[in-house]
Amino acid sequence: MIVVVGVMRFFFLLFVMLISATHLFAADFSFHQQQGTRQGSTLLVIGGIDGDEPGGFHAAATLVTHYQVQRGNLWIVPNLNFESILKRQRGNMNLKFASISKHDHQYQQVQQIKKIITQPQVDLILNLHDGSGFYHPERINSQRNPNRWGQSCVIDQSRIENVRFGNLEHLAEIIIQQINSKTSTQGQNFLLKNMHTATDRKAIAAKKSLSYFAVRNQKPCLSVEASKTHSVSLRTYYHLLALEATMQQMGIHFTRDFQLTPQGVKQIIKDDAVLALVGGRVQLELNNMRTTIKNFPLPETGTPKFTANNPLITLLPADNRYRIHYGNNRLAFINPHFVDLDRSIDSVKMVIDGMLQSVSFGSIVPVKKNFLVKEQQGYRVNVVGFSKPGHPNDGHLPISHAQLKQSYSIDKAGQLYRVEIYRNERFSGMILVDFRQKSVRKEPLIARIHPINLESDQQYN
Repeated sequence: MIVVVGVMRFFFLLFVMLISATHLFAADFSFHQQQGTRQGSTLLVIGGIDGDEPGGFHAAATLVTHYQVQRGNLWIVPNLNFESILKRQRGNMNLKFASISKHDHQYQQVQQIKKIITQPQVDLILNLHDGSGFYHPERINSQRNPNRWGQSCVIDQSRIENVRFGNLEHLAEIIIQQINSKTSTQGQNFLLKNMHTATDRKAIAAKKSLSYFAVRNQKPCLSVEASKTHSVSLRTYYHLLALEATMQQMGIHFTRDFQLTPQGVKQIIKDDAVLALVGGRVQLELNNMRTTIKNFPLPETGTPKFTANNPLITLLPADNRYRIHYGNNRLAFINPHFVDLDRSIDSVKMVIDGMLQSVSFGSIVPVKKNFLVKEQQGYRVNVVGFSKPGHPNDGHLPISHAQLKQSYSIDKAGQLYRVEIYRNERFSGMILVDFRQKSVRKEPLIARIHPINLESDQQYN
């Protein structure tokens, strides 16, 4: 069972699998819980405490979108410092866990994550980071030395006495061994980095960190640092290796719907880039989008409600338009054409490559040769990028890729085009026709939201 939660009263709004983000402010983070059908340990995974470390937050988001727990529990915060993620900045949140002013703009987020960390059910915390260079206990060169962080598993101390999973050094060594069994080259191997935070006078920053806050509260915590030298997808791959090794040691049973390889991870990050609007009547594939989508039909009701299958995707107002974000990536601007909505129909009939189909609004449908939208009395078809003199209605006209103007496509490659349906001047819905060679039909996203609350109102300093 998957549960979604979000900001309620002075707490937070949580979302799962599919995110309804009607008024998701930049500073809000999402919290996701997966509970297996059999009882077991609870792992809390945190990504995005530093906004410029995408490997960590993409790995945490992948747990939300592509993993399912059978035994035990996964608690996931994929975008803790969401404001810094959207700004492509590091942020200083990880230095605010020893003390923080109530006037600090991140005060509520820090208090909220402290509340989650200290819940009695949490057995272990895994904090995901991307670090510079390659950690090595001895200086090899400028990129491989004790002051680097990449490719390391970091602990604050060797163990926490009388606590389950408190033998941090032993647990980290097992995780490292499992990661290194699947690294492609010797130079990418992980090493253990023990900060000795409590006793080392030089560990000033570490004493202010989330991980040390957890340890001080008798909560075992490990930090995983994938090297920033690697691509984002390869960093994500290493984080997922660490996550799976940790779950195995905790007895958490899980499945995933993709092959855990560097290429497999790269593909799922790409596949998750989908955003739905207007209650699912519009769906956008975000890969390779044009920087600006013009004259886009949207209801004039403030920031549009949207649904995404990935918690790193959001839509924010920007002057008189909206900007789509996917993690650190600012993908595109939408220039709205405000419309009234018509909900009288949910689908249209189309002939796609000679086959008659009923196609729901919000679908993305592959087309090899041509398509035709069947005319329906009282409704007008507008194929954006197509025109035929004397035909104000594009319905019942066979249209091929060659007849579409590439500059009107959704994507830069000129392969995705909008088919809009109107009843009089009221917007009914949109379908994307996809001329890419390896396209796969995508049905509309459907939001499923189930709010829960944390009982405690305790404040932490």
